[in-house]
Amino acid sequence: MMVEHKVAVIYGAGGAIGGAVARALARDGAKLFLTGRYLAPVEVVAKDVVAAGASADAAEVDALDEQAVDEHLQSVIDTAGRVDISFNAVGIPDRDILGVPLVELDVEQFSLPITAYTTSYFLTARLAARHMIPKRSGVIMTVTALHSRTGIPVVGGYGPAQAAKEALTRNLSAELAPHGIRVVGLRPQGMPETRTIRNAFEPRAKASGMTWEQWQEFLASRTHPRRLMTLEEMANVAVFMASDKASGMTGTTVNLTMGSLDD
Repeated sequence: MMVEHKVAVIYGAGGAIGGAVARALARDGAKLFLTGRYLAPVEVVAKDVVAAGASADAAEVDALDEQAVDEHLQSVIDTAGRVDISFNAVGIPDRDILGVPLVELDVEQFSLPITAYTTSYFLTARLAARHMIPKRSGVIMTVTALHSRTGIPVVGGYGPAQAAKEALTRNLSAELAPHGIRVVGLRPQGMPETRTIRNAFEPRAKASGMTWEQWQEFLASRTHPRRLMTLEEMANVAVFMASDKASGMTGTTVNLTMGSLDD
């Protein structure tokens, strides 16, 4: 029970990654406050957590709305007394940002992921930190992708957005670590249980001539174990990083690309 009695707020909890991390944190004893832009998928995750005997509250919160995030955090403080873990798994629809060569991309489409991902992470981290600083304790986390460190075609501003989040992780840590707050990230390999690699496949399907199965095999061939990561593997690392057992780790993004991106 690595995070027993910890209070965790998860943004984007209705998505595959946010939901997996929520379930894993709950199994290890955390009290959860789950949020998403749309309430219905968040409630599904909350019901699963409660059915398994843990605690979860679901709320509709737009992580790009500063007032909404601030008001929700205050309600968490009023209910639980503190925030120990802030996990940002917010995503935006990939169909809006993938599949167009950079030379043909308009500036609004290019800027969309950079603005959305970085603003959401900044807002949720900054507001959580304001509650964590007086207690000199807390962990702020997010998720990126291998696009942050390697060139991949027709992903528009998605790669720069992920790189910006990793830079923000380092900068937040430099300012917050003296206050007892750790800031860390996860950089997982594509996981077939999410929509991410299918959304990456669909714009390339015709040009590549690959089937969906062949696309997965191609991605797996670039990893050391020749397979893709599971949501459970990613979520287990998230629990460890959120726990006191990872107290020596801050200002870093954990490479979970299974060797497809060498450090």
